[in-house]
Amino acid sequence: MTARPAHIELPPLPVIDPGTTADLIVAFIRSQMAQTGFARLVVALSGGVDSATVAFLATRAVGAKNLLAVRLPYRTSSPDSETDALRVVQALGCRTGIVDITPMVDPLLALMGDADADALDDAAQVRRGNVMARQRMIVLYDKSVEFDGLVAGTSNKTEALLGYGTQYGDMAAALMPIGDLYKTQLRALAEHLGVPAEIVAKPPSADLWPGQTDEGELGRTYEDLDRTLFALVDRRWTVDRCVATGLDRDLVEWVAARVARMEYKRQMPPVAKISLRTPGIDHLYPRRRPGSRRTT
Repeated sequence: MTARPAHIELPPLPVIDPGTTADLIVAFIRSQMAQTGFARLVVALSGGVDSATVAFLATRAVGAKNLLAVRLPYRTSSPDSETDALRVVQALGCRTGIVDITPMVDPLLALMGDADADALDDAAQVRRGNVMARQRMIVLYDKSVEFDGLVAGTSNKTEALLGYGTQYGDMAAALMPIGDLYKTQLRALAEHLGVPAEIVAKPPSADLWPGQTDEGELGRTYEDLDRTLFALVDRRWTVDRCVATGLDRDLVEWVAARVARMEYKRQMPPVAKISLRTPGIDHLYPRRRPGSRRTT
């Protein structure tokens, strides 16, 4: 990376007021529950800061008795993840359950020829991670039917913009409470909500294979990523303007290219328009509509 001149200050990180943000998200959750006619929420609780923060927000919105936090470990998952997930359950007093996805995932991995994880290249590791993420969502959606609750997503804005997630895996949800919060903003919100300090402080990881971390896989720190994304997306700066303010050109160009390349993950699948009124294009209704489960 090119050295930054000493007199140039980097663009700021995005800052939020945690209290106001918490109130806005709780109000958002409640409005979605009212529109859809559901009273309960289900969340996949990994032991990380994202899912912990969503669990704390969900409890504020619907109450502990109406939240089911599902723990979904794989055989290589860190024991610390389970410990931290239980810290959240204990702090909130919400309902919880555990489903080991190992006997569901391993047969498919064997068919893929990925039995020896240590010998795999990066692409094969990602494939393994996608299988685990999608299996977790299969279980979570089944639990949502059993519990009669909506699935609350745990993806944040940094992940969404960079496409750092699995389609129909961790990116699947009925609502996304923290989807407009950058990772660095999320930490401030988590501290405000009282998420256990051990969870806020630990390196972010999807825990898809031993030693895996988000920043290690992305090759950049969340601070650098959020600073760059905030400039490119929220401020709508050009790459050259970002570089002129002290950001590294290689970083900015990598982020800009990845945001553009991953746009397909952030949109519903396009529909080929044939008829006069096409679902998702010009046949649109709000969630509160005739025939929905809400009757009052």
